[in-house]
Amino acid sequence: MAGTLEKIRQAYRLFKTIDFEQLSKLSKKVDLQKVMEGFSKLDDKQLKGLMKMMEGGKKEKVLPEINADFYELHLRLSDEDRALQLKVREFMEREIAPVVNNYWLHDDFPFEVIPKFAELNVCGLTYDGYGCPGKSFLMEGIIAMEMGRVDASIATFFGVQSGLAMGSIYLCGSEEQKQEWLPGMQQFKTIGAFGLTEPEVGSGAAGGLTVTAQRTADGWVLNGQKKWIGNAPFADVTVVWAKDLGDGEVKGFLVRKGTPGFKVDKIKGKMALRIVQNGLITMENCVVEEKDRLQKANSFRDTARVLQMTRAGVAWMAVGCARGAYENALDYTRKRKQFGKPIASFQLIQNHLVEMLSNLTAMQSLVFRLSELQDQGLLKDEHASLAKVFCSLRTRDIVSRAREVMGGNGILLEYNVARFVADAEAIYSYEGTKEINSLIVGRAITGFSAFV
Repeated sequence: MAGTLEKIRQAYRLFKTIDFEQLSKLSKKVDLQKVMEGFSKLDDKQLKGLMKMMEGGKKEKVLPEINADFYELHLRLSDEDRALQLKVREFMEREIAPVVNNYWLHDDFPFEVIPKFAELNVCGLTYDGYGCPGKSFLMEGIIAMEMGRVDASIATFFGVQSGLAMGSIYLCGSEEQKQEWLPGMQQFKTIGAFGLTEPEVGSGAAGGLTVTAQRTADGWVLNGQKKWIGNAPFADVTVVWAKDLGDGEVKGFLVRKGTPGFKVDKIKGKMALRIVQNGLITMENCVVEEKDRLQKANSFRDTARVLQMTRAGVAWMAVGCARGAYENALDYTRKRKQFGKPIASFQLIQNHLVEMLSNLTAMQSLVFRLSELQDQGLLKDEHASLAKVFCSLRTRDIVSRAREVMGGNGILLEYNVARFVADAEAIYSYEGTKEINSLIVGRAITGFSAFV
């Protein structure tokens, strides 16, 4: 009797849960008897799986964090260095990311952010003294990556200021010149430029510059042109490398803004690094005093010291550009839906993403070791050149795939990847083309020079 009553109670409770209106509608679409027979044949595991599938739509899927540092290289940093990396990342996302597309579109520079860079205290990061932090080359590279991750133009501006311009003075200047220029440049109160490339002489600068320097009683007279000089249109001082007509060697000069005979025209119509203000410099009997000649720059070997030091930073910048494209593309594919589900769930999309991440991880591992060699004093030209070749090549591939998975939206500035695609082309060419850097590595591994 008790068993019968319990069955009645269970039936009553079940009866109360049934929505007969919905059941009536369902009966018009399916054969309820066959459905019940089918359910009755399922075992417990199958029933649980079915229930989980039915309830899956009610729970919001928790996606993994977007982590482009797939091998967790940041774990090798000290707590202090990791905090600095995240500080730069937060600065770039807060101050640069919201405005960068507009400035890129209009071929203009966000001058209002320059004083804010000083607050980061990362300019001249690896130098000792003169207000500089004196930290590692590894951290300098990581900062270049963090800047490039948001915008390669801003990273280039910073690289010219902190690396090429300040580096020329730090490595080749007298103590008086260092005291005069470096503290102000470190605080961005003074902006520098680096004038090596010429209209007819790019990566082959070692083969002979056309800008000349003639010693006179008044100092030095410079004549000729420099092209693609970043920061030049608004720089307070430009490092100009010229061939001494007296001994045929390359020497460096600090040309101050407003010097007679020194003219800068902004280069317009670029398709890449549009925020970078590049200049065409024309010097006609431009007189520079002896005190403004870099006192420790007496041949192209001294110029090469600066380039070797900064080329690693360009490889890191390429990693940043690739990382920014990958992260934006991954985020997009997880949000963009097609056929009722995110395109990130499609096999072909995942294949693109994994290939992008594979290249990116290889690049990160390479430049990490490159900077370790630099910190250990073991860096050679061929080390930096190999990193520049590999990273700039792989960056092109990554940004191309990022644009591809985003379809038509990949060419719109608002999704950021289009900017990375364009900027990757400039990174591929500057600080030594693939061909020149390949010949540097080729000479090192074969013992034969293929330069002509």
